[in-house]
Amino acid sequence: MTKITSLPALLFALAAVAHAASIDQIRLTASEIAAQESGGAGAGTSGVAGIETTVLLGDPTKTGLYTIRLSIPANTRIQARTHRDNRTAIVVSGIWYFGYGRVANEAETKSLPAGIFYTEPGGVAHFAFTKSEPVVVYITGVGPTDTVYLTTADDPRSN
Repeated sequence: MTKITSLPALLFALAAVAHAASIDQIRLTASEIAAQESGGAGAGTSGVAGIETTVLLGDPTKTGLYTIRLSIPANTRIQARTHRDNRTAIVVSGIWYFGYGRVANEAETKSLPAGIFYTEPGGVAHFAFTKSEPVVVYITGVGPTDTVYLTTADDPRSN
């Protein structure tokens, strides 16, 4: 598994440029991030069982800048969904298979290894999955955020 050690600094620099509002001074090492409280599905996440969410900055349920860390287990599939806010993301470890479209189609994905930056434009449907290894992704947006599945039957929160 490949990891990027300077990712928090890069992420916070990108976030500062994206949003001019005042934020707290935060410096977190990889071990400090790992020690942060994490939980299952939170605001702006897929709701898929096994995915752990750690809020690193802000509150995704409220107005303002936020950053979340998603830890996605191996062999996880997330169906097509949208979010109301524009989001940026960086793959920290593993290979994330990510695609844009209204139907989760493996042929439409691109493999995104550690160090890759991608976007989740507001209202644009996207989907993702992992294969044999877990993945960690940092996502930054300006809340409040949400998650809306294109097909209700695909929403794990309602099953």
